[in-house]
Amino acid sequence: MSAPSKPRPAKRGSTKSPPKSPRRDLAKLRAIAADFGAGCAAAKLEILDRLDRARLPSADAVAEYHDVLCFLRAYPDDATVLARVEAALARFDRRPDLLRFRSQLDDSGIAGTDVYYTFFADTARWLAQRFPERLTVAWDYLRDDARLGERLNLLVTYPENIGLEDYDLGVRGWIERLKGRSETDAAFLLERWWRLPTSPAARQQLYEEMQLLLKLEWGAGGPARTREKLEGFSFPQSFQREPLRRGRPDLWQAIGEAPKRVRAVSEAEGERLVGLAREAMIARSRDLDAFCYGDPRDVRVVEFDDGLAFVAIGMRPERRLLVESVYGFLTIKNGVPIGYVLAAAVNESAEMAYNVFDTWRGHEAAHIYGRALAATASLLGAKAFSAPPYQLGHDNAEGLASGAWWFYQKLGFKPRDPAVVRLVERELAKMRRKPGYRSSVETLQELSSVDMFLERGAPRPDIVGVFPLGALGLAITDSLARRFGADREGGLDVCQEEAARALAVRGLETWSADERLAFRRWAPLVGILPGIDRWTAGERAALAAVIRAKGARYESDYVRAYNAHGKLRSALLRLARAAAT
Repeated sequence: MSAPSKPRPAKRGSTKSPPKSPRRDLAKLRAIAADFGAGCAAAKLEILDRLDRARLPSADAVAEYHDVLCFLRAYPDDATVLARVEAALARFDRRPDLLRFRSQLDDSGIAGTDVYYTFFADTARWLAQRFPERLTVAWDYLRDDARLGERLNLLVTYPENIGLEDYDLGVRGWIERLKGRSETDAAFLLERWWRLPTSPAARQQLYEEMQLLLKLEWGAGGPARTREKLEGFSFPQSFQREPLRRGRPDLWQAIGEAPKRVRAVSEAEGERLVGLAREAMIARSRDLDAFCYGDPRDVRVVEFDDGLAFVAIGMRPERRLLVESVYGFLTIKNGVPIGYVLAAAVNESAEMAYNVFDTWRGHEAAHIYGRALAATASLLGAKAFSAPPYQLGHDNAEGLASGAWWFYQKLGFKPRDPAVVRLVERELAKMRRKPGYRSSVETLQELSSVDMFLERGAPRPDIVGVFPLGALGLAITDSLARRFGADREGGLDVCQEEAARALAVRGLETWSADERLAFRRWAPLVGILPGIDRWTAGERAALAAVIRAKGARYESDYVRAYNAHGKLRSALLRLARAAAT
């Protein structure tokens, strides 16, 4: 195709408009992307048509155009805008300007670019199984391969150690010699690591000590923000015809508004949804435990209005915490992932970590957060909520820069710590005296050093962020150390037998493997619960049901059973307080 001819200036007196530059068009589209109403769709379509044919002048401009397209896919004015955006994104990896600036756009998550990250062990293996020919070790950017070199002997067979000890080929050289001709270095390492004759926990720790930087080369079907959209699911499509909800909601009112429905999915559908959540993190060079170890059997879709939904993903039974329950929520807008929520629930409360992906940040964050609390209340029975220090900005440069602490404060969250409460009062007084005053970074760091809480009525001592859960572990350790010393495995056998007698559990062998694992883990805790010898037979049977539910398909079943057992909750609080002193 011949290059377009250089446009000539319009003659004096001509009625033609001057030609638009791609840079001006992009700035205009960015300015109006979040505007909705009469005439907005037509204005966007006109600019989209021009930008689809244009060649953008820089990597930043390509990334900005991509972000606007992604925003409009989640918030389309109408079917025509959506179709135009979908078409532009479908061919984005073939744009000449993307190909020109591709190397500068690595780690952007844009289709056509590569991803570099030190993934969790399970995520790395998942990628190696799906894209074995495209996953490699990023040797040029690897800071230190010495720790990998020290453990090469674990990855070879016994007779190979003769050569390993006598020849210094360098870490990269040895891996090149060890791997098969059709294997990449990363695929070889990950497969050998998974064959180590050790426990999954030890294997994971050994791998993650390597801090192995991997490169996922772009290719068809690879994770990319450009392609992130649920297809084949019955999510309602909602077009944006009204202004976005940018104001602060009444969180308690939002929590009280139940979802339109909570929908269970098949295991096959759960597999796809967990995969979408994992890919959304991979495309952004991130990893999240709840998605990495997500259980496709424990997936529900929590639907609200206006195309907003949360994909609630529970963790595999072997990864579940002892007392708390953790769910990851992938935030979906019109089928497009726009953020995630992490909820850790215990005692009718939940610690919330909330993230909106950059493309959609600053638009409906508070409104969506209210819906996230409502989803957590519906699924996990939470009636109080906490925000941990990192979420508030503590030791978190991004959170400090965005003023995250004040976001939560204005929504009704409050600290309990007396020193921080006094600091808040001083900051508020300064704001009243001096309009436009902003807290310094140092002040925000201090404000965000403790949890904040959203609760009604008198402060409760057992909500997450206050309840000393770690002290339960200390109590278990003290008991096992006193009774069994180094023979922890034998001690767990004894505790399991004792717990089965105490709770009148018969036929434990008929329980599923996940249920038996939960019972074994809970057994030493059952033996030290204060006052359990005075519980009724019904209360003990209910405790057995709570423990069994920890290994059920849906961990939310455990949450409901646990929350309903008042004697158990009181005993755990007494035990934790005693161990913490």
